[in-house]
Amino acid sequence: MDHNTLTFSFFLIFTGAAVLASLALYTRQPLILAYIVLGALIGPFGLGWVEDIELLEDSGHIGIMFLLFLLGLDMQPKALHAVAKQATLVAIASSILFFGIGYAVSYIFGFTLLESIIIGLSCMFSSTIISIKLLPTTILHHKHAGDLIVGLLLLQDLIAIFTLIILFSSGSEGNMDYRSLGITLVSLPLIAFAAYLFVRFLLLKLISQFDRVQEYIFLIALGWCLGMAELSAYLGLSAEIGAFIAGVTLATSPISQYIALNLKPLRDFFLVLFFFALGARFNLGLIQEIILPAVSLTILVVALKPVVFRLLLSKTHERKELAWSVGLRLGQNSEFALLIAYMASSVHLIGQEASHLIQAIAILSFVISTYIVILVLPTPISLNDKLRRD
Repeated sequence: MDHNTLTFSFFLIFTGAAVLASLALYTRQPLILAYIVLGALIGPFGLGWVEDIELLEDSGHIGIMFLLFLLGLDMQPKALHAVAKQATLVAIASSILFFGIGYAVSYIFGFTLLESIIIGLSCMFSSTIISIKLLPTTILHHKHAGDLIVGLLLLQDLIAIFTLIILFSSGSEGNMDYRSLGITLVSLPLIAFAAYLFVRFLLLKLISQFDRVQEYIFLIALGWCLGMAELSAYLGLSAEIGAFIAGVTLATSPISQYIALNLKPLRDFFLVLFFFALGARFNLGLIQEIILPAVSLTILVVALKPVVFRLLLSKTHERKELAWSVGLRLGQNSEFALLIAYMASSVHLIGQEASHLIQAIAILSFVISTYIVILVLPTPISLNDKLRRD
């Protein structure tokens, strides 16, 4: 049997992912950890069972496009309306503070100025996946705490998208291409406005006329997402940002949540490949070089984020108990940190050590924060029957 075939690689990836995902669920951990760990175990720096990850990585980019497309679909104005002022102040203040912490600590440990800036940027955000997955549905949909958490996460996601835009516009030799960034910032609102007009005057009319044909809606959604991605790349932006614009322009449509629900399985398929490829690129030999800054920054992130969010929310006259709850649920780094690490290293803005440091902080904070939340707060997967809430 040829072990270098794509079919055999898929067998190893998805069978292995199923096994490790089962262990992750039993230990109350997010599934993306299983995919990253699997990549590190059987990738080139591990057992070497999957050596050629370029094709898998390219396929994984489609998952990132779908992820950002669905993120755009979830940008509902009503989700921000009730907590807009409060969430904006807290999101901006916390982002600035944790950027400063990430920058200062990494610079102290000897990383370059640019690497320290990007490490600081990766510390600004909390995980949408973990925070929402560990939030009981009753709180998510019917309580002020749910509105506040979703509002904060949406604003952080917008800041993260802007950060990715800057990285996408960076030069390929490790220097910031300010001309490219300027063109991006000018062309982005023009493309978004053109997409909005296209959706309003053509796409929505097609959808409303044939909304009973599920296969047609699925094809329209795929075509719109991938079409905007290709157009964006052709005009000098990135495919991922084009996919995000495609989602945002459809967000207010009554059918947006139906599209999001039906595209999630396809997104998840490609995201498994992306996070596997990310883990497969993790050089286990670098652990000794990054372990001290990784542990130091992880401890600071996990310890300080709940405190900072609690204090900032208290300043906005939020109840102490709710402020602590929100802070604990947002007490980790984001999956966007993994995207930042990947993008920054791919355009040579940071070296391998800095990229691995960002990934290590994200993984460690995922694990520690998840256990803290399920031990002390109501979650659907709590170890304590009294705290288990669906």
